[in-house]
Amino acid sequence: MRRDSALISKNMQPVLEQLLVLQNRDQKIRTIERELKMAPVEKKEFEERLASAHAAVEAIKHKGREIEVARKSLELDAHVRRDSIAKLKTQQFQTRKNEEFAALGNEVKRYEAEVQGIEDKELELMDETEKLKPQIAEHEKHLAGQKTQVAEQLGDLKAKIQAIEAELQRLTAERATLAAQIDEEVVERYERLFASKGDAAVVPIEHEVCMGCHMKVTTQTAVRVKGRKEIVGCEQCGRILYLEV
Repeated sequence: MRRDSALISKNMQPVLEQLLVLQNRDQKIRTIERELKMAPVEKKEFEERLASAHAAVEAIKHKGREIEVARKSLELDAHVRRDSIAKLKTQQFQTRKNEEFAALGNEVKRYEAEVQGIEDKELELMDETEKLKPQIAEHEKHLAGQKTQVAEQLGDLKAKIQAIEAELQRLTAERATLAAQIDEEVVERYERLFASKGDAAVVPIEHEVCMGCHMKVTTQTAVRVKGRKEIVGCEQCGRILYLEV
């Protein structure tokens, strides 16, 4: 094992420099892993935007279909009433009673008024249909644009994922090589700190202040760090300290 020779080294500066390089790779790996975790979220956002554009087109087309169904229903109602009017008029000419003739005439007028009302509603619905046409065209144009844009974004995202996966593979291999050159005990200590601190396990000391937790260390600790003969940790946060040169 290499740990004994490393721990009794007269100068720990090379080890600290190796740790800093290792930390740099680990920080890059962590950043890439975060990006990879966000990729499905980005993909979902793109797909949801496209789905929203699809839904908008379908909604306005559905409204148009509803108007057409309502218009067809009115058209049928009007046809039924026209048939009734024709039958009533036939009955009028067949009757010889004035009262019955007048009553049938009133029914004819009532049905004619209803037909007029239905036709007015039909015209209103036809007007709504005409107004919907440019809206449908605008929504379809927007959808086409979204399809193109999302397709490009998904393509870019796929290329990005492939690139960062390749970079992750390269960094992981490089990291393994670097770690193998450092004493196992030191690497284990560093890895525990890096996993728990979330930012950095090896930090500089400036004016006897740890740049990790920004707390002042003891004079004795500062002296030990300056001596560069051992791995020294901050009394407050445990991070490994080094003196920038």
